[in-house]
Amino acid sequence: MSISRRDFNKLLLSGAAGSMLGLFGASAQAFAGTKRVVVIGGGFGGASTAKYLRKLDPSISVTLVEPKAAFVTCPFSNWVLGGLRTMDDITHNFNALRNSYGVTVIADTVVAINPGKQEIRLAGGKRLGYDRLVVSPGIDFKWEAIPGYSQQVAETKMPHAWQAGAQTVLLQKQLQAMKNGDTVVVCAPGNPFRCPPGPYERASLIAHYLKEHKPKSKVVILDAKDAFSKQGLFTKGWERHYPGMIEWRSASGGGKVLGVDAKAMTVETDLESVKGAVINVIPPQRAGKLAFDAGLADESGWCPIDPSSFESTIHRGVHVIGDACKAGAMPKSGFAASSQGKVAAAAIINLLHGHKPVPPSLVNTCYSLIAPKHGISVAGVYEFSEKGITEIPGSGGLTPLSASDDQLEQEAMFAEGWYTNISRDIWG
Repeated sequence: MSISRRDFNKLLLSGAAGSMLGLFGASAQAFAGTKRVVVIGGGFGGASTAKYLRKLDPSISVTLVEPKAAFVTCPFSNWVLGGLRTMDDITHNFNALRNSYGVTVIADTVVAINPGKQEIRLAGGKRLGYDRLVVSPGIDFKWEAIPGYSQQVAETKMPHAWQAGAQTVLLQKQLQAMKNGDTVVVCAPGNPFRCPPGPYERASLIAHYLKEHKPKSKVVILDAKDAFSKQGLFTKGWERHYPGMIEWRSASGGGKVLGVDAKAMTVETDLESVKGAVINVIPPQRAGKLAFDAGLADESGWCPIDPSSFESTIHRGVHVIGDACKAGAMPKSGFAASSQGKVAAAAIINLLHGHKPVPPSLVNTCYSLIAPKHGISVAGVYEFSEKGITEIPGSGGLTPLSASDDQLEQEAMFAEGWYTNISRDIWG
């Protein structure tokens, strides 16, 4: 299977990418006795699973458990920091899932999973039984990995803003309050982590904000890596739009973070102490806390799964999707989580019908904005093989370094279209 970059983008914008995901291998016929599926997490992965379970087989009883009344997306949160969007623009409720698709939505926190009894327990005391469970817990942080950094420091002085919402608002307020001429420090983590191009889009859009409002200021990126996603495209864009405003330091070039001092507002590296008026520390990551508490993660910090169904290889009957799972060649992104949610939905329906899951095809795209009319992207199509989930050669691609201004502006438009369509597909 091969699909051109142009056709791939058309599929994404039209919302037709679902036809590539193996969804229609599952029977949508009702079967005797109502089967119960509980989905934990209302983000890109969990909400997609809940919707498509009901859409493909309305006989299944689907309950979505999510503590928040609305979900705030990490995708496009950098646009908020750059002054191009508002928090309302990236906040989505569950009304359509509840009213149009018949998903039971419970606003509560899961405190325990009992795979043996096929039951979960909520903070409010309620217990829910299930025939299949879907866990989409997102990420948690390795707070101990950076000396001087902690959850309290993140909530008060050095926000990570890698879980959108209050952290996004805090970082935005700090940017607005800093003086013209001050420095913003962005500390990027080592692999693997949520949204590989995200820290560099963030630096770009913070620079855009500074260029408009505080042009004497600059951004310093301290990186735990010696290379990053879409690096050539980002650096070329920085030279064009923000000459002298963005400085990237590789791990071997003084960028490795050894610790932070929240009181002095400094970051320690092996070469020097870097001071910032605003310090955005993105810590190393692992699967969400619930996955650890339930014993779904292995020594890697992530959750091993059967790639044909996203069923846990540790606890059968439990499917783990999104950033928390080990999905082979797929990056940890919102679009990947949505694709996995649809494949998991199809697999669960087949399993509940007594059939084997259809080998899946999955898609992912990561758009990044460097400036309001300068977008870039990387895309791929993935399949199940003996090696797990692997990328199909030639299936997607990267924005060419030689892309014209019209092409870059079109990429920015594609990014907006992508977000509108995927938001509508999941929560609309």
